Amino acid sequence: MNLTPITQRFVLHWGEMGSRWGVNRTVAQIHALLFLSDAPLAADEIAETLALARSNVSNSLKELQAWRLARVVHLMGDRRDHFETSKDVWELFRLIVEGRRQREIDPTLTALRDFLMSPDLAQESKGSVQRIQQTLEFIETLTTWADEMLRLKPETLMKTLGVGARISRTIRKTRNLN
Repeated sequence: MNLTPITQRFVLHWGEMGSRWGVNRTVAQIHALLFLSDAPLAADEIAETLALARSNVSNSLKELQAWRLARVVHLMGDRRDHFETSKDVWELFRLIVEGRRQREIDPTLTALRDFLMSPDLAQESKGSVQRIQQTLEFIETLTTWADEMLRLKPETLMKTLGVGARISRTIRKTRNLN
């Protein structure tokens, strides 16, 4: 499979962004290729297209499947597994947010709650306890808000984000006048 110049640049950029977000560059590049591809791709096609080792592609596809960002599909007359990803950016966003929450936010919430319930808490300064409590409250509030936003239909969420942006601009303008 030959990549068009824009597809090639998109795949490379997505890989670069992935590494900045803490995702393996190859995993992000494969996801980008699947996202832009009009048809499901076999692992050997991915490896050849991106000039990657087949084992690297296999491991990367397993990681994408663990995040629910890639799924196996079968094509009539072809015994190989093919892979695809959602073409819906909102669905992908939801899956990424849910995955990050499970891997990063939920363990942090558990740790903060454990700290505040620990018998060792009495040894901490009042300031430390207060900052742990504030951190817990902040993350709980943020995750509650995120959960509510992610329950919305994409159209409603876009309208909500637009209203939020207008409110933010209005508040900034009001502050600048004072």
